Amino acid sequence: MTSEEKNIYFNVAIATSLVLFGFDGENLRILFIRKKNEPFKGGLMLPSGYVSPSESIEKVVDKLMEKYTQVSYSFTEQLKAFSKVFRNPLGRVINVAYYALVKLDEDLLTLSKKRGEEWIEYSQIPDLAFDHNEVIDYAKERLKRRVKRRPIGFYLLPKYFTIAQLQKLYETALNREMDKRNFRKKIFNSQLIIETEMVDALSSRKAAKLYMFDADKYQKLSLKGYDFLF
Repeated sequence: MTSEEKNIYFNVAIATSLVLFGFDGENLRILFIRKKNEPFKGGLMLPSGYVSPSESIEKVVDKLMEKYTQVSYSFTEQLKAFSKVFRNPLGRVINVAYYALVKLDEDLLTLSKKRGEEWIEYSQIPDLAFDHNEVIDYAKERLKRRVKRRPIGFYLLPKYFTIAQLQKLYETALNREMDKRNFRKKIFNSQLIIETEMVDALSSRKAAKLYMFDADKYQKLSLKGYDFLF
C-alpha cells in the first residue's frame, strides 16, 4: 500500500432499487412501497436496499424479489448506476438499479395490499422519493427495447392467456396501438404460442381462445438470436 492509498478514506454507500413490472390482464403496473422514515417519510418509492460490504448487489436484488413477490426466479436485469452527488439527502449513495418481470396474480396482489404496497398503472406514476422517477423512466425505455427484440413479455402473462391480453401488454409496454390483424399474424408466425382447447369464460369476447407460451421453442429460438419485432 502506497502512502497515497493510506490517506484515502471512503464515505459512500451502495444501494439497489428494483423496478417490478407486473401485468394484471388489462394494465401493466409497477410496485411501490411507502417510506417509513425520513427523508421523504410517507412518500412512495421503489423497493430498495443498501448493499453491505460482505454481500453482492445481486444478492440484495434476490432478497428484494423474494420479499416483495415471494418468487425466487423471474426475468431480472441490471439497468445502470444512478450516481448524482445529491440524489440522497443523507449522503453520497450510488444506486445500482435493476428491473424484473413478475406474474401479477391474485395471491401477489393480496400480499401487497396487506402490507400497504401499491401496484400503480404504468402510465400513472406519481412523484416519488429520491430520483426514482428517473429510474423508472430508464426502466421503461429498457423494457420497450427488450420487448421489441425478445419475447420477454411472456414472463408477465399467466400460464393461459388470450391474444387480446397479449396485444394489450405489448401496446402498453411500447406505448402505441397495434393493428389487430397484423399483430395476430406476427404472433402466430413466431410459433411461440400454443393454442389450447380452453376458452376464457370471463372474456367479453365470445369464446375467446386461450393460449400458452411454448417455452421450449423460445429457448431454441433464443440461441439463434431470435428477434421479436413489431
